[in-house]
Amino acid sequence: MEDMTLALKNMTTPDLGGDADLTVIELLVKPGDKITADTPIVTLESDKATMEVPATDAGTVKEIKVKVGDHVSTGSVLMTLESSGTEKVAEAKPATAKPATAKPAAAKSAKQAEKAIPPSNQKEPEPTVLTGTVQSTSDVHAGPGVRQLARELGVNLSNLSGSGPKQRILKEDVQLFVKSQLSQLRSGSSLPMALPPVPVIDFSKFGPVRTEKLSRIKKISGKNLQRNWMTIPHVTQFGEADITILEDFRQSQKAEMEKQKIKLTPLVFIMKAVVASLKAFPEVNASLDASGETLIMKNYYHVGVAVDTPDGLVVPVIRDVDKKGLTDLAKELAEVSEKARKKLLTPADMQGGCFSISSLGGIGGTAFTPIINAPEVAILGVSKSSYKPVYQEGAFMPRLMLPLALSYDHRVIDGADGARFIVHLSHMLSDIRNLLL
Repeated sequence: MEDMTLALKNMTTPDLGGDADLTVIELLVKPGDKITADTPIVTLESDKATMEVPATDAGTVKEIKVKVGDHVSTGSVLMTLESSGTEKVAEAKPATAKPATAKPAAAKSAKQAEKAIPPSNQKEPEPTVLTGTVQSTSDVHAGPGVRQLARELGVNLSNLSGSGPKQRILKEDVQLFVKSQLSQLRSGSSLPMALPPVPVIDFSKFGPVRTEKLSRIKKISGKNLQRNWMTIPHVTQFGEADITILEDFRQSQKAEMEKQKIKLTPLVFIMKAVVASLKAFPEVNASLDASGETLIMKNYYHVGVAVDTPDGLVVPVIRDVDKKGLTDLAKELAEVSEKARKKLLTPADMQGGCFSISSLGGIGGTAFTPIINAPEVAILGVSKSSYKPVYQEGAFMPRLMLPLALSYDHRVIDGADGARFIVHLSHMLSDIRNLLL
């Protein structure tokens, strides 16, 4: 009979789509617990998603190597597991990374992970910009080496936007910032004006108050929205689409779709119409490079769709919309929306978008001005449709009109082309047969 001994095995953070900085928000097991393979052991949180990490082997939890609040990356040791084996292991050693039990170690692991990520998995680089006068850098995503370089050069990291994964600030970002400031000084240009600090007010003097922490999603999104609003010259073009025929067709298919458990929403038709307009106006499907002097023209059509969740707005990306039918898009849209609400989206689910749609039609309102989701150059806002009297063939007829608002980057898209785009989009939506041409 074979002599069975106990072996110690390390349970490490798996590759979760390129995220190099994940926060431990919950420990699901404790030393002494007997677990099986696939038992969730910890819960990790990225910028916009929460995920459970399962065990890869069965056995008894020997030691937990992380605590709530630690930052880990791919390969970080989470715990050691005592399992049955045929060989005795005298001492468990981390296979690829040190335990993420301290912030410096976590930062180092995160930096190493950034270098290991292939360029195709990284977010498109964004220009470094001055964004404010906040002096604290405790919330800045940067490694020790970058922080030391910034101190040596006298750069406030709070004034930079990083080009690394999850906006992590790299040494190249600090160097580019310094070069840009020196270049402006040599040319005689004035430096960008910093925003005045927000005044500190004691609101309790005026009545009862309470404080609530912003969700992680809102904090990250807030910084991106502020940067995009300040650095992109926004113009918003408004329009209306007559969707009377489209809605008649949608309602005629409703019963059949329900049998297949498919919800054919107006948003699905809007996505297809948007792609048709992007093909007609390819500059709207482009991005500016970091220099601001070259357009990157995209030959694919990935559309981001804003989803409202209890923790804030997230924008998962539906890929290759041009290659999918209405029912396929309806199924996928329902799936990613559910994943978003359950915080199951991965970083890959929210990368690579060409154009975004923010639809508030299910809530109400007549119009709004959406903020561009850089590095995209345009975003479509959709409000609630309503019946209006429209003059046709000598008489006023009730028509179902859909309010549209296109915000675009005026550096890339001229006002005339912005107007032409929304007219073209309205034409596509006015008769769904246009989408077949």
